[in-house]
Amino acid sequence: MIDTRILWRAAIIGAALQLALSLIGYFFPWVAIHLFMFGRMMISASAGYLYAMEFGRGYAIGALGGAVAGGLCVVPAIALSVLLGDTGASMLAVGTGISILTGGVGGVFGQIAANLRKLGY
Repeated sequence: MIDTRILWRAAIIGAALQLALSLIGYFFPWVAIHLFMFGRMMISASAGYLYAMEFGRGYAIGALGGAVAGGLCVVPAIALSVLLGDTGASMLAVGTGISILTGGVGGVFGQIAANLRKLGY
């Protein structure tokens, strides 16, 4: 049902970007204050997009795989931010839930991209 090879690839790319955001936020507090939530959401949506665009076998499975990829990629980064003291521990659950949602939305858009690629656009 879900292609784990594609899922891990999307999650690893997303996790690398999320960890980079966490480290940048640690050294530049302005980033942590103003960009953490929206940056994490965008990266999770992009991971979901990457999964569904590569998988390309339907909106529901693209959204599901995108949600899993979006959730997987954010957990290590939020945990690092909690350990560094940039984020409260409650954000681990809230941020993961939000990232699962945005990963699913990214998966829907990834399926749209897969459909357009099949049509030759």
